[in-house]
This record gives sequence, structure tokens and C-alpha cells, in this order.
Amino acid sequence: MAAKTKKAIVDSKKQFDAIKKQFETFQILNEKGEVVNEAAMPDLSDDQLKELMRRMVFTRVLDQRSISLNRQGRLGFYAPTAGQEASQLATHFALEKEDFILPGYRDVPQLIWHGLPLTKAFLFSRGHFVGNQMPEDVNALSPQIIIGAQIIQAAGVALGLKKRGKKAVAITYTGDGGASQGDFYEGINFAGAYKAPAIFVVQNNRYAISTPVEKQSAAQTIAQKAAAAGIVGVQVDGMDALAVYAATAEARERAVNGEGPTLIETLTFRYGPHTMAGDDPTRYRTKEDENEWEQKDPLVRYRKFLENKGLWSEEEENKVIEDAKEQIKQAIKEADEQPKQKVTDLIENMYDVKPFNLVEQLEIYKQKESK
Repeated sequence: MAAKTKKAIVDSKKQFDAIKKQFETFQILNEKGEVVNEAAMPDLSDDQLKELMRRMVFTRVLDQRSISLNRQGRLGFYAPTAGQEASQLATHFALEKEDFILPGYRDVPQLIWHGLPLTKAFLFSRGHFVGNQMPEDVNALSPQIIIGAQIIQAAGVALGLKKRGKKAVAITYTGDGGASQGDFYEGINFAGAYKAPAIFVVQNNRYAISTPVEKQSAAQTIAQKAAAAGIVGVQVDGMDALAVYAATAEARERAVNGEGPTLIETLTFRYGPHTMAGDDPTRYRTKEDENEWEQKDPLVRYRKFLENKGLWSEEEENKVIEDAKEQIKQAIKEADEQPKQKVTDLIENMYDVKPFNLVEQLEIYKQKESK
């Protein structure tokens, strides 16, 4: 090998190593709830700090009840969220009402806090078309089932917001498995090329459905993949609500100021199975791994932080828990009262202009249903 060629390769490797060092994990609270990065503390009032905790506690209860309802046969598809509350809710807490959410199937909590009624969230789980109808004042799409497809859609929505002169962003969520899809690369590249106001959140819970992240990619971080698209990439402690909020708030500010999209990798962990559809995480996760991440629980960490500031108590948390249980009870009751979905509903909602064969089928089923 020529000396010049060898030197060029060595220099390139040094540059590559330098890029990797840029993506050190951003953290504000350690596992004890202590502030370890005072300079990065977000400017949140005491009420805002408490509201973020309230939402995380409410969502943990919602997860527990949803799992129970699923086991009772009262919900359909469900993807557990426990462990990812900081990653999900602290990103959403940094958004504005006019921002547009393109969620994955685990990201129903963000939709709920963006304005989707709990009843509709339950109907979505049951596969009812009403559960996919967003209220007019909720800027969001239904949760995407196809892994990574929402990344490309978010790039398009963000570009649309830019062209309309909106001071808003499109934010989308996927997991580490989604970052291995071709749609992921196409989406972040398109958004970067057009400086679209998008935020791409990859919730790295380490195993996708069952494949360790180390086997999905040779990259040391998912955040560093932003470099190839020419956009900003940040790796955040996804169990640290304040760090997640701060990173998202900065990403939103950059986006609405025309500085382009951001890729945020949140290091997190789902305590439950991938979904309630028969996944057994003990087949690909060790008990030691689970115990390690339980020590990093986002609710425990943030609770300690608030208690040290005199902003939270067991009494306040119990009130949130009871309120959540009552709201969930009422919402599932309303979902039970929703008229059952009919075949005609499916046909009516499938196409704007129906093909002739469905027109014929629609008439047949209407006659059957009228009898």
C-alpha cells in the first residue's frame, strides 16, 4: 500500500474516532436523583416539574391497568411502556400544542397527553376505527405499526410545516429496531437535505423485539448516525426526565429557527415484554440486566429529585394514582359502550372512492345488517 494512501486511511480513522467521542451520553440527574450537570438544568417552574412527575406516574398506572385489561381480553394489541416514561413524556413535555406527533405503536401515552381521549386510546387497541380518528385539535397520526415507516412520514410533515411558514415541528418516535430500517436513513437524510423542522427520537431499549442492539449495528451509538445525514445527533440518558426534556427543548428551538432536524437517541429500557402478543423477554434478556435497569427507574430517580426539593410526597403521588384509576375505569366503560365495528364500517372507511367490487359488497352487507 502506498504511504500516502495508508496515511489517508489512518487520518480518516482518527476523524471517525473523533466523531464517536462527540456522542457521549447527556445527563442531568444521576440514579440517586442528584443534579450532576447544573449548567444544563432546564428553566422549569416548580409547578412544571411537578406536572411532569404527575404525567409519568399516571402513565405508569395506565400501563399496569392496560396489561391487566389485555389479560382479561378487554384490550387487543398492547405494547408495554413501563421504564420508558421519561423518554416518552419528557420529550412530549417540551412540545407545543401545534406540533405534530407521528408515533410508533408504543407511543400512545404521548398521544394521550397531546389530547387523545383515553377512550379512543383503548378503542385503538381494540382495532376499532374510532380509535384511529384524531380529534380536530390534535395534530397527530395514528400509531404506526410498520416499523420505521413514520420516519419518512415525519420528514414529509415537517417539510409541509416549513413550507406553510408554521413555527411548529414534527416529532416522531421509533425504537432501536426502527433505526435499522431503510426508512430511517431515508427519512433523516431527506429532512436534513431540506432543513425540515423535525425531531427524530430513537428510544434505544436495547433489544428491539428480541435482537440486542449490538447485533443490529456496528455503530457504538445510534446518535452518531446523524452525522451521515448532516444533522445534529444527541445521545441522552433516557431514564433522566430532565435531560430528555432539555435535549428535546433545544432540538425544537433549533428546528423552528430554521436550523434543521435533530436525532435524539434516548438510552432506556422497557420492563415488560415487547408486546402482550406472546413475547417472552426472558428468552433474550438476563435477570442481571433487568435488575441493573430497574435501579435506573425514571420514576424513582425523578421522585427523589422532587422530594429533595420539597416538591413531592407520597400523599400527592397516591392522589395521582387514584385519579388515574378512576379515569381509566371511566374510559374503558365508555369504550365498552361504543357500538361494535361492522363490516360496512370497514368498507366505508377504506377508500374515499370505492372500487366497483367493494360497492357491490357494501350493498350486500348493508342488507345483511338491516335484517
